[in-house]
Amino acid sequence: MGVFVFLPLVLPLTAWPVARLAEHHLHPRAATRLLTAVAAVLAVCSTLCLALLVVVGTAQLPGNPLPDAWSDPEVRAAVPYDEIAGRAAVPALLALVAVCGRVLLRHRSVRRRAARALAGLPATPVAVLPDPEPYAYALPAARRSRGRIVVSRGMLARLGPAERRALFAHERAHLTGRHDRLLLVARLAAAANPFLRPLRTAVTYSAERWADEEAAVRVGSRRVVARAIGRAASASGGARPAVLPGFAVAGPVPRRVAALLAPPPPPRAWPPAGTAVGLALWGAVVGVTVSALSSANSALTLYAVLRAATPL
Repeated sequence: MGVFVFLPLVLPLTAWPVARLAEHHLHPRAATRLLTAVAAVLAVCSTLCLALLVVVGTAQLPGNPLPDAWSDPEVRAAVPYDEIAGRAAVPALLALVAVCGRVLLRHRSVRRRAARALAGLPATPVAVLPDPEPYAYALPAARRSRGRIVVSRGMLARLGPAERRALFAHERAHLTGRHDRLLLVARLAAAANPFLRPLRTAVTYSAERWADEEAAVRVGSRRVVARAIGRAASASGGARPAVLPGFAVAGPVPRRVAALLAPPPPPRAWPPAGTAVGLALWGAVVGVTVSALSSANSALTLYAVLRAATPL
């Protein structure tokens, strides 16, 4: 395997430039899908290579359940600095599993609590809660249903009729685009590899911008959507469940408002190669490709070494 086994652990750094540039130069829909896919592939590759290091590290531990032949010098020679890397990979993989499990459990718990809060209300597409605290969020359904929009009376009281239409259009875009799944993938990727946290942040922002643009098209006025976001953000008390996409989310609200007051983003999904975002995008593609090839090479090499070392 050589040093190739370590490359997927650090190659997420190649996606940092595109994570920032895509927010400003790509359509939010394209940016969200692209960055989520890049984060998912890089996270899977780095996790696979970490698991390969764990195999070598576990074989060195006394009383391990693996075949004794897997700790032979020939096997350990396949990994550079096997004594350090192998032993360090064991707690690293356990921490990865624990953090990803915590993300999944928290996601499930929040959705269950949000669903319980709607118990007893009519099964309408929009659920209005008698809460003076201003908030609004999209609650996806467990299966193929389109989910529901949850909004408080406190939020509706702070918005005019046109701004309410913008709010509903924004949340409906979250449900239609299944943004909750994309955000979950981005969070799991960042939990699997800390180098992917900038992509998680970029996906969160791009998903909100995607919903903003969809709302602007439905309402017919970008300025109305911008005004609604500004009023909702200034009034919101942060009651929205953190793992659910919402209207007045914490974060770069001024950037979202400024983007809506500017002309619509270009619909082009892939920018020209000569531009800064084009070069950054090709750099991310190269990083993803090298990461995938390194993971495949390491997995096949270790499989061949272990098969040769294992007695028949």
